[in-house]
Amino acid sequence: MTDASAPDADAPPRLGRLVFHGPLSERRAGDLVRRLAAGAPRTVLDLGCGWGELLLRVLEAVPGARGVGVDLNAEDLRRGRRAAGERGLADRVAFVEESAVGTRRGPADLVLCVGSSQALSTQQPPAHLGEALGELRRLVADGGRVLLGEGFWERPPTARELAGMWPGASADDHPDLSRLLDLAVEAGFRPEWVETADRDEWDAFESGYQADAEVWLATHPGHPLAAATRERLDRHRHQWMHYRGVLGLAYLTLVPVTRAPAAP
Repeated sequence: MTDASAPDADAPPRLGRLVFHGPLSERRAGDLVRRLAAGAPRTVLDLGCGWGELLLRVLEAVPGARGVGVDLNAEDLRRGRRAAGERGLADRVAFVEESAVGTRRGPADLVLCVGSSQALSTQQPPAHLGEALGELRRLVADGGRVLLGEGFWERPPTARELAGMWPGASADDHPDLSRLLDLAVEAGFRPEWVETADRDEWDAFESGYQADAEVWLATHPGHPLAAATRERLDRHRHQWMHYRGVLGLAYLTLVPVTRAPAAP
């Protein structure tokens, strides 16, 4: 029986050049994993995990830890399960296809939410962010850590830049970094570590995001899917050129403030 959800072998390839689904270098990933693994988490929850590369690296660094990755993209989840099997981690990780809204899978010692805060709320961005941070506090155990990867404006975007970004782009779509940190503190966290993706990480991510499909398009100009693929790639490149150097991504390692015990 054919799996109707399996990718079409004749279709443009998807994200094959990306190790991480975001602007994250090997150097930064290594630093993040070492820092997070130092707390020896026993349970790791990855929300909006995609194929869960960072989750798998934490599990490799912490023998005995167990993880769960949650996402709605079946193709990415299959990629994560395949990688887990190849790396001998299949018995310590589960990739589940379900919504993260209201999830009951916490609390976990380490919660990863990288570029996926919108998955925790029914509100539309940017109104979702306060609720998402509250959910992350609910889902992390006292003494644990949250790694939040979240967008912010490096500087206020101009009207021309906004007009070239995603449909309906607004200066209110993201906070600046200072406001993002304030929101995390308001939600019950203290920021242990603050770092931001640099230009090289962004360019490597955006190039890798398009690369396989661009090569496919150059060699399949008469394919029935070529016109739609060309339109999609050109649209994304146009948007990228307008938010390049304007949209940032912060990696925040957050410590939950211990809740006071309930009064007797």
